[in-house]
Amino acid sequence: MRHVHAAPGEAADLRASVESRLRAAGLRNSRSRQQVVDVLVRAGRPLSLPEVLAADGELAQSSAYRNLGELVEVGVARRVESADDHARFELHESLTGHHHHLVCTSCGRVDDFAVPDDFEAGIDAMVVAAEAQGFAIDAHRFDLLGRCAHCA
Repeated sequence: MRHVHAAPGEAADLRASVESRLRAAGLRNSRSRQQVVDVLVRAGRPLSLPEVLAADGELAQSSAYRNLGELVEVGVARRVESADDHARFELHESLTGHHHHLVCTSCGRVDDFAVPDDFEAGIDAMVVAAEAQGFAIDAHRFDLLGRCAHCA
């Protein structure tokens, strides 16, 4: 499960990982890119572009959108499907740990949640079965769709 408030050592490791991925892609960790990453770290859940902008009043919409796209391209962030017209973004799970999502079909809010280990073991068995049929698995996702506490 992801860490919403990273300890000082974890924060330094995260920053180093982000900078390394950006450097490998020929990008620098600009102030605005770091602001976007910081917003995603503090949020602890996937955010839409309007939510990213609301969380940091200094970010310009065009800059935040461009930076989110670049962060997705280099594997620092990932796009999360939601139930409304807004894509959501979160730190890539290679940085935060594997988790799944609760998706509100009313307001579009997306929250993280961890599933039991035996559920993940069942997924692993399905991966083995799919690969036995020649299908190469890159990742999996499991989202529960419903209404959040605010919309219920």
